[in-house]
Amino acid sequence: MKTSRNPETIHAPVAPYIHQIETTGPQRWLTLSGQVGMEVDGTIPASPMEQLELALENVKRNVEAADMKVEDITKLVFYLVGEFDAESRKRIMGQFLGDHLPCMTMIYVVALASPALKVEVDAWACRDMDTV
Repeated sequence: MKTSRNPETIHAPVAPYIHQIETTGPQRWLTLSGQVGMEVDGTIPASPMEQLELALENVKRNVEAADMKVEDITKLVFYLVGEFDAESRKRIMGQFLGDHLPCMTMIYVVALASPALKVEVDAWACRDMDTV
Protein backbone atom coordinates (compact mmCIF):
# COMPACT_ATOMS: atom_id res chain seq x y z
CA MET A 1 0.00 0.00 0.00
CA LYS A 2 1.16 3.54 -0.75
CA THR A 3 0.51 6.35 1.73
CA SER A 4 1.26 9.94 0.68
CA ARG A 5 2.01 12.58 3.31
CA ASN A 6 2.98 16.20 3.76
CA PRO A 7 4.08 16.33 7.43
CA GLU A 8 2.82 19.39 9.29
CA THR A 9 6.27 19.77 10.85
CA ILE A 10 7.84 20.99 7.58
CA HIS A 11 6.95 23.58 4.95
CA ALA A 12 4.20 22.93 2.43
CA PRO A 13 5.33 21.77 -1.03
CA VAL A 14 6.32 24.68 -3.27
CA ALA A 15 5.00 22.99 -6.45
CA PRO A 16 2.66 20.10 -7.33
CA TYR A 17 4.42 17.30 -5.46
CA ILE A 18 4.20 15.45 -2.16
CA HIS A 19 6.96 15.30 0.46
CA GLN A 20 6.81 11.55 1.09
CA ILE A 21 5.26 8.31 -0.05
CA GLU A 22 5.50 5.31 2.27
CA THR A 23 5.07 1.83 0.84
CA THR A 24 4.10 -1.21 2.88
CA GLY A 25 3.22 -4.76 1.94
CA PRO A 26 3.94 -6.56 -1.34
CA GLN A 27 4.59 -4.27 -4.30
CA ARG A 28 6.15 -4.33 -7.73
CA TRP A 29 8.79 -1.61 -8.21
CA LEU A 30 9.85 -0.14 -11.53
CA THR A 31 13.02 1.93 -11.86
CA LEU A 32 13.62 3.78 -15.12
CA SER A 33 16.82 5.00 -16.66
CA GLY A 34 16.80 8.71 -17.37
CA GLN A 35 14.30 9.46 -20.13
CA VAL A 36 15.15 12.22 -22.58
CA GLY A 37 13.15 14.18 -25.13
CA MET A 38 14.02 11.93 -28.06
CA GLU A 39 11.61 10.50 -30.62
CA VAL A 40 11.59 6.78 -31.49
CA ASP A 41 13.53 7.60 -34.68
CA GLY A 42 16.26 9.36 -32.66
CA THR A 43 15.30 12.94 -33.48
CA ILE A 44 15.47 15.54 -30.73
CA PRO A 45 13.22 18.63 -30.85
CA ALA A 46 15.11 21.93 -30.56
CA SER A 47 12.62 23.36 -28.05
CA PRO A 48 13.37 22.51 -24.40
CA MET A 49 9.63 22.50 -23.64
CA GLU A 50 8.97 20.03 -26.45
CA GLN A 51 11.79 17.91 -25.03
CA LEU A 52 10.15 18.04 -21.60
CA GLU A 53 6.80 16.91 -23.04
CA LEU A 54 8.49 14.11 -24.97
CA ALA A 55 10.62 12.97 -22.01
CA LEU A 56 7.47 12.73 -19.89
CA GLU A 57 5.72 10.85 -22.69
CA ASN A 58 8.67 8.42 -22.75
CA VAL A 59 8.30 7.96 -18.97
CA LYS A 60 4.60 7.21 -19.50
CA ARG A 61 5.35 4.72 -22.29
CA ASN A 62 7.84 2.91 -20.05
CA VAL A 63 5.40 2.80 -17.14
CA GLU A 64 2.61 1.49 -19.37
CA ALA A 65 4.94 -1.15 -20.85
CA ALA A 66 5.29 -2.50 -17.28
CA ASP A 67 1.47 -2.62 -16.90
CA MET A 68 1.50 0.42 -14.61
CA LYS A 69 -0.04 3.89 -14.77
CA VAL A 70 1.19 7.45 -14.26
CA GLU A 71 -0.56 7.28 -10.87
CA ASP A 72 1.92 4.55 -9.85
CA ILE A 73 4.88 6.94 -10.21
CA THR A 74 6.30 7.63 -6.75
CA LYS A 75 9.33 9.79 -7.62
CA LEU A 76 10.43 12.03 -10.50
CA VAL A 77 13.83 13.70 -10.79
CA PHE A 78 14.23 16.37 -13.47
CA TYR A 79 17.65 17.36 -14.83
CA LEU A 80 17.34 20.61 -16.78
CA VAL A 81 19.89 22.49 -18.88
CA GLY A 82 19.34 26.23 -19.32
CA GLU A 83 16.25 28.27 -18.59
CA PHE A 84 12.79 26.69 -18.47
CA ASP A 85 9.82 29.01 -18.14
CA ALA A 86 8.31 28.07 -14.79
CA GLU A 87 4.67 28.54 -15.84
CA SER A 88 5.09 26.49 -19.04
CA ARG A 89 6.95 23.80 -17.11
CA LYS A 90 4.19 23.62 -14.48
CA ARG A 91 1.51 23.44 -17.20
CA ILE A 92 3.30 20.56 -18.97
CA MET A 93 3.85 18.68 -15.72
CA GLY A 94 0.23 19.28 -14.70
CA GLN A 95 -1.00 17.84 -18.00
CA PHE A 96 1.19 14.78 -17.45
CA LEU A 97 0.36 14.20 -13.77
CA GLY A 98 -3.26 15.36 -13.55
CA ASP A 99 -4.20 15.18 -9.86
CA HIS A 100 -1.40 12.72 -9.05
CA LEU A 101 1.34 14.05 -6.75
CA PRO A 102 4.60 12.06 -6.71
CA CYS A 103 7.72 13.00 -4.80
CA MET A 104 9.79 15.29 -7.01
CA THR A 105 13.26 16.82 -7.35
CA MET A 106 14.38 19.38 -9.94
CA ILE A 107 18.06 19.93 -10.65
CA TYR A 108 19.65 22.39 -13.06
CA VAL A 109 22.81 20.97 -14.64
CA VAL A 110 25.48 22.29 -17.01
CA ALA A 111 25.03 19.56 -19.64
CA LEU A 112 23.58 16.13 -20.36
CA ALA A 113 24.91 13.25 -22.51
CA SER A 114 24.48 15.23 -25.75
CA PRO A 115 24.61 18.99 -26.32
CA ALA A 116 21.19 18.75 -28.03
CA LEU A 117 19.53 17.38 -24.88
CA LYS A 118 18.02 19.92 -22.49
CA VAL A 119 16.01 17.63 -20.19
CA GLU A 120 16.27 14.18 -18.64
CA VAL A 121 13.74 12.61 -16.26
CA ASP A 122 14.37 9.77 -13.81
CA ALA A 123 11.31 7.94 -12.53
CA TRP A 124 10.36 5.29 -10.00
CA ALA A 125 6.96 3.61 -9.91
CA CYS A 126 5.34 1.24 -7.45
CA ARG A 127 2.17 -0.80 -7.83
CA ASP A 128 0.51 -2.89 -5.14
CA MET A 129 0.53 -6.57 -6.07
CA ASP A 130 -3.22 -6.87 -5.48
CA THR A 131 -3.89 -4.28 -8.21
CA VAL A 132 -2.01 -6.18 -10.93
